[in-house]
Amino acid sequence: MPISDWPEQERPREKLLSRGAAALSDAELLAIFLRTGRRGKTAIDLSRDLLTDFDGLRGLLEADPRTFCQIKGLGLAKYSQIQAAIELGKRYLAANLEKRGVLNSPKDTKNFLLAQLRAYPYEVFACLFLDNRHHIISFDKMFNGTIDGANVYPREVVKKALSRNAAAVIFAHNHPSGVAEPSIADKNITRRLQEALKLVDIRVLDHFVIGDNTVISFAELGLL
Repeated sequence: MPISDWPEQERPREKLLSRGAAALSDAELLAIFLRTGRRGKTAIDLSRDLLTDFDGLRGLLEADPRTFCQIKGLGLAKYSQIQAAIELGKRYLAANLEKRGVLNSPKDTKNFLLAQLRAYPYEVFACLFLDNRHHIISFDKMFNGTIDGANVYPREVVKKALSRNAAAVIFAHNHPSGVAEPSIADKNITRRLQEALKLVDIRVLDHFVIGDNTVISFAELGLL
């Protein structure tokens, strides 16, 4: 039975308008995005199949173009739309932080960093530079690769912090394994960065490690 023949309160689009997007399942949200199914399957059926094939919403959203386009009914146009939607979500979170101006919500900061760094298949080290009132100056993704002394250069972080006229900095990097537990290398590089930045009177407020839907704070663990 086509979705148009369903009771109105069960149709994804009408349900969203009457109850809000949070009331919809992953399959229902995806069905609104896909708009149509394929022969013998409604958009909801197709969405459920995709979530099964890709082992959930995250697997689908993070699929590479080739894998994504191998599925009948999908193509580069829909892949581009999904990537655009993901980027809009990231920018929305960034805009929320910029609008507030001051970092006064650890939850918002964690959500922002999770959205920015979680999906990378390799480690990315980033810095959130702040002024002396903790107003956001910039968010810079600075280094790629394994987080250790050979890949994160304290001198470059100091140079960037000075160029931003920062008074404080928050570090963040992701663990592609999904395990957010800080490693010995994470602790060592944090200590080296702290020492380098202390020489120019720039405070390190925190270092967040981004895992799979988990964000670990060095400050909360007493590691700073």
